[in-house]
Parts: sequence; C-alpha cells; structure tokens
Amino acid sequence: MRNVRITKWYLHLLLFAFPLWLGAINISFADKVSLDSSNWGLEEGEACISCHKKSSAGLTHQWQSSAHASAGVNCLDCHYADQVDKDAIEHEGSIIATIVSPKDCGRCHTREYKETEGSVHSKALSLIENRIPALADNLTGQEMVTAGCAKCHGSKVEVRGDGSLSPNSWPNTGIGRINPDGSRGSCSACHGRHSFSKAQARDPSACVWCHSGPESPDGEVFDNSKHGMLFTANREKMNLHSDEWVLGKDYSAAPTCVTCHMGATPGVKASHDVGMRDAWNLNQPISEKQSLIIFEDGDRRELPESQPVPRRGNEISKLDGSMGKVKAVASSKRRRQIMSKVCLECHSKGFANGFMKQFDNVVELYNEKFGKPAQAIMLALYDMNLLTPAPFDDPLEFTYWRLWHDEGTRARHGAAMMSPNFTWWEGMHLVGQNFYGEFLPQVRELAGAEKADQLINEHVLSLDEHSWLKNPSKPNPILGYGIGKPSHD
Repeated sequence: MRNVRITKWYLHLLLFAFPLWLGAINISFADKVSLDSSNWGLEEGEACISCHKKSSAGLTHQWQSSAHASAGVNCLDCHYADQVDKDAIEHEGSIIATIVSPKDCGRCHTREYKETEGSVHSKALSLIENRIPALADNLTGQEMVTAGCAKCHGSKVEVRGDGSLSPNSWPNTGIGRINPDGSRGSCSACHGRHSFSKAQARDPSACVWCHSGPESPDGEVFDNSKHGMLFTANREKMNLHSDEWVLGKDYSAAPTCVTCHMGATPGVKASHDVGMRDAWNLNQPISEKQSLIIFEDGDRRELPESQPVPRRGNEISKLDGSMGKVKAVASSKRRRQIMSKVCLECHSKGFANGFMKQFDNVVELYNEKFGKPAQAIMLALYDMNLLTPAPFDDPLEFTYWRLWHDEGTRARHGAAMMSPNFTWWEGMHLVGQNFYGEFLPQVRELAGAEKADQLINEHVLSLDEHSWLKNPSKPNPILGYGIGKPSHD
C-alpha cells in the first residue's frame, strides 16, 4: 500500500447491521477513518498546484471547488507513491502514480471502499469477460473493447516497463477497472475528478453514461418514468449537496437512481454496494430471483435461488473461481424488504406491495411466454447441429439475442422502474413482434417444416399463453382500431 506519510490513524470501527434484515444476517463494515487534518496537506503538494494552475488550469479549478481543497487535501496526498509500486514514476522530483485507486481513497473513506470492493460494480469487468471475445473481438475488434466495453466495465490496467500506462488500457474510469495495486473499481466513475462531488454522483446523469442503451437501458427508462418526470420538474428541490442526503429528511421531491439502490432513508443506511437491494436478475435470457452470498473476506456473489442455498461456514466458489467461506446469505425476500423500505417513505405499504406484484408479474410473463420457450428452442437447435458453435454466424442468433438482450431487457427494466412505454411499446410489444414475426419463422427456415413443427408444438403451442395462435378470438386491430376482421366471403 502506498505510503502517504500518515502518522496517526485513529480508527473507530463501528459494527452495524441493516435493521430491516431482522437479525437474519449481520453485515458489518468499518466506519469512516477519523484522521486529524495534520495527516494530509503535504508541503511538496503545493508545488503541484502552482504548476498545474498554468499547465492544466481546468483541472486545478475543479480541485479548488472540491471538499478536498476545503479540507487541505492536495494532489500529492492522493498521488504519492512508493518507489516499489508497479505504476510509480518520477515526476518533477516526486514519486507519484497517475491512478488514484479505490484502495488509495480507502485510506480515509474506509467504509465506502469496503462496500464498493464487495459490490457488483467492482466486478463489472469480471461479469463480461466471457462475453467479450464473441461480442467485441469477433463482431468488431479489440479496439472496440478498449473504446467501448472497457470504458464502462473497466480495463485491466497495463503498466509498461518505464512505469507509464499502456494506451490499450488507459485512460479508463470503468467501474470494474483492475488497478495496478490489485484493487478493483474507479471512484471517479461516479465522483468525477477532480471535484469528486457528492451532488454529481447523486444525479442520474452520473449513472446513465453507462446505464443506457440495449444492455442497461436505465437512463431512457428513468427519463420516461413517473420518477424521472418528478426529478426533472423538481431538480432544484433535491438538495443534492447535502452531507447526509436522507430521503424524507433532506429531500422528498423525487427519487434518483442512488435513492433506490444506494441511498439512506430513516432506518436504512446509505451503501456503496449498489446491488444489495436487487431481488431479480433482469439481464439474462431468463430472469431469476437471486440470493446475495456474503463471504467472510467481504467479497460477494449472486446466486440464483434455483440453486441450493449454502449455509454459514460452507465453502463455495466465488465469481473469480476461488473458494470462499460463507458469512451470510441475503435472500431475495430480504433484499426486497430493504428496497421496499425506500418506497415506504413516499408510498403506503399497499401501494408498494401492489407495484412489486405488478413488476413480478411482468418478469414472470416474459419468462414463461417468451424467455423459456425461445431458449429451449435455441438449445435444441444447437443439439441438432443446426446452429454451429461459432456465435453470431447465423441470422437466428442475432434475432434471439435481440429478443432477450435488447427488447426483453427493456421490458423488464421498464416494469422495474415504472415506465409504461418501455414496459410495453419499447419492450414487450417488440418482444412479441420478434418472437412471432421473426424468431419462429427463422426457426422454420433453419430447421425445416417437420423439425420446426415438433419444436414449436412442444415449446410454444403446448402453452396456454400461445393458444391464440390456434384460436384467434380477439378483435383485429391491424387495419385500425374499430375495424373488424376482413371477410373471406
């Protein structure tokens, strides 16, 4: 760990448990490190500021408006490095590192670092590593991994022999970046350098630069939701600069992404573990409710509830393949309870429970009517060797990908965030169009009439949800509303 010349550490480690988990599990983090201000403000750092006022004035102005500057934290306090650090370089007489990693920030922001380190954000690169070869390398090229995928998910930063950073992996502020010191993540992904503003991170714009587009359409969904409308109309009432920013105390005009996924409410602490409150996985061909496995070392992983739930003390594999001992398990029910606690600050229990039921119903409808049948047919076609092992070399694979990854994801996220347009017109409506109008016809073309009929009869027509194909009884809107079905007399 880099030496910041901190001479006194006064650590107050306060254990806390999320109260809404009713004693089922206890997850404890160290509270913020309390440091006397004499532990920062290195004199040598003043030279950095004098020089950078001339060479990069914008950067300096950002820092001058920050809480760091107000507290006397200067450039060298964060960028100071030990000679033995992989990315240490000599710069104007000082040994520094270009990257200030979460581990560096964690010297003072201890609790935030520990929460982020175990969160799904810190694993953003690990979660897509198996997909990158087919999606980016095959369909486009390695350059797209660097300029596209890694910008949000993070890169594995490569340090060259002279201590400089390879342009193949830097610059990068991806949330799951693997840093030269081994830490994962990038605080500046949300708290943009060098102002590192709380208000900026609480604004939805801090999230949507990555949470937008087909795979994570949250920006578009939020903008077209009731919550998004309220935020836009009441931005000036949001008190985004507040120190605590507790819902119902510091603001009440509207929620943001942070409010629901990370924010504090009376009885619920704020957390940098952004996935803690998510009961469903909404980004897979079939959604499953998921338990959160917390390991003794603070690491975490999601586990579909269709799989056996481990007990405290069991050893199971982590996301990276290593083994870890289970400290606690948060079921989807417990996770929903804490998410619902946020809802209850503005809505009645009946309202919140009713919404959650509607959301669940949409996810289950997608699963049963489209997700499971389409997946079963695709698996059968691979088993029949009618699709090659090479991904994306057949039009049907693109069609199926679009069905669950693009349209299906929009529908499920739309339902989760109360956007009727994205739940229906931009979501499930397009899923249905794709499934009936493209996917099934392409299956017939690929497999031939006999095999296709077998697959469709087994996986589609056997389900009540598709009975209308055999017995259409609804008014036909194709020629316009109010116009009856064409006569064949």
